[in-house]
Amino acid sequence: MNGDRVKIHAETAPVERPVILLVPTRTSDSVAWMRPDLLSRLVPFTIVAAAVWTIWQPRWLGLGPGRLDVQLGFGLPGAVVFFAASCLLQVLISPFRGSLKVPASSADMGLQAGYYFLNAPIEEVIFRGLLQGGLTALAGPAAGILAGTAAYVLYHRLGGWKWIDVAATALVGVPVALAFWLLPGPPSLLGITLVHAGATCGFLGPGPWLLRKLGVISS
Repeated sequence: MNGDRVKIHAETAPVERPVILLVPTRTSDSVAWMRPDLLSRLVPFTIVAAAVWTIWQPRWLGLGPGRLDVQLGFGLPGAVVFFAASCLLQVLISPFRGSLKVPASSADMGLQAGYYFLNAPIEEVIFRGLLQGGLTALAGPAAGILAGTAAYVLYHRLGGWKWIDVAATALVGVPVALAFWLLPGPPSLLGITLVHAGATCGFLGPGPWLLRKLGVISS
């Protein structure tokens, strides 16, 4: 009997959830990294893209609206899907990382969301427009997709991202690279920019904030 009781107790013992260190961030914390990031990365990216467009105005850069029905039909639902998928991915990989930054207030969450919506089109014009579009025009879609996606994924390592997070960016980089090539109509960054912004907001800032509010993650 005692053996049976021990066995039953072992079978019904609750499974411990992995411990994740939630690191709260405030608006002052976000501004502290956004300011140098803006000056060292987003402004130079914008200058390069603007120079290419001003001098050559290449169609493959994707700065036109393309077919709006196609771009919005892909981008709007795609942003929602990738936001949810990125939230789920964060839940899955945070225990391996051991920590997760979470906005401590709705103000910081909103600030981060705004910055990620600024970041998305600027990154897309460099990695998808300039690299993928330019190389596709010169050497074909395979070369463009490979170079643009590899550069997009690996450059996150330069920002100090852990390898597990760097690898996660491929789950966005590959689909948007294919979409930029395959969506019908003139080349456009509109749809993939919406998807990129949704994915980033799901993985950073708003996504973790929502997960904590819903009690999906906790310290």
